[in-house]
Amino acid sequence: MSVELSVVLPVYNEEANVPEVYRRLVAVLEGAAVPFEIVFVDDGSRDRTWTLVRELAANDRQVRGLSFSRNFGHQMAFAAGLDAARGRCVVVMDADLQDPPELIPTLLAKHREGYEVVYAVRTRRAGESAFKRWTAAAFYRLLRRITQVEIPVDTGDFRLMGSQALAAFRKLPERHRFTRGLVAWLGFSQIGVPYERPARQAGESSYPLRKMLRFAGDGITSFSHVPLQVATWLGVVVASLSTAYLLLFGILRLASVRLPASTALIAVVLVVSGVQLVTIGLLGQYVGRIYDEVKRRPLYLVRESVGGPEAAP
Repeated sequence: MSVELSVVLPVYNEEANVPEVYRRLVAVLEGAAVPFEIVFVDDGSRDRTWTLVRELAANDRQVRGLSFSRNFGHQMAFAAGLDAARGRCVVVMDADLQDPPELIPTLLAKHREGYEVVYAVRTRRAGESAFKRWTAAAFYRLLRRITQVEIPVDTGDFRLMGSQALAAFRKLPERHRFTRGLVAWLGFSQIGVPYERPARQAGESSYPLRKMLRFAGDGITSFSHVPLQVATWLGVVVASLSTAYLLLFGILRLASVRLPASTALIAVVLVVSGVQLVTIGLLGQYVGRIYDEVKRRPLYLVRESVGGPEAAP
């Protein structure tokens, strides 16, 4: 029997959540009465996550698992799951139960109305600090203003993709992946479904502030050239101010106003040097992305695959 729906879950040190997310997914999907499969992608976990996935796959042929050779990252795990999915449509979600499985029937209902992509919109984020909520809201609104792609605000990667969107997504080879932006870039008919995001069920988030900042940088540099334009205009502004300052300094010297020459020189050099370093840093971000792309290394490597009626691709 063909698979109607694949549910893809990246997992990294999620041994405390895997059994519960499996239980809730099975209950929801069996209630939805659609042929389904559950695809866990282990992103190099150091705990018993992969052992639990193997056990689930051994006892339930609707469960499949892929284990990376090392930690390749959350977005690469999504890519691997989407590549391996056999369903006509795919739901991607996190395994920490902040993406509630009970929302899947609603996503399916919207898909049956004709929408190719149905994404979940967070109306409330429980269990998160005010700082994280504020910075996330500010980031998505900034991203929407500086890009030409209509990336929905207050959304994560929790979404359903139909067969057309899935086939198009699989053609995207880039390494620095911002999945929610890439799916928005695809186009097709898309709609959001609101939900209240609960607190994490167990364990710790694999996205500390450092990774969140890197992820935000990937999102901005993947879909916008505005940082480069800002660097250009910053250089123009500083150069203009420096020129004006030097002209004023020359006029005052001609008017016999005694000013220390070294002060003006040091100020101008420091400002211009600072702008140059910022500009070089921004250029380095884009050049580094080009360097990563031209190497053409695979996005991920699978060490082991389990489950399903046959071996996973």
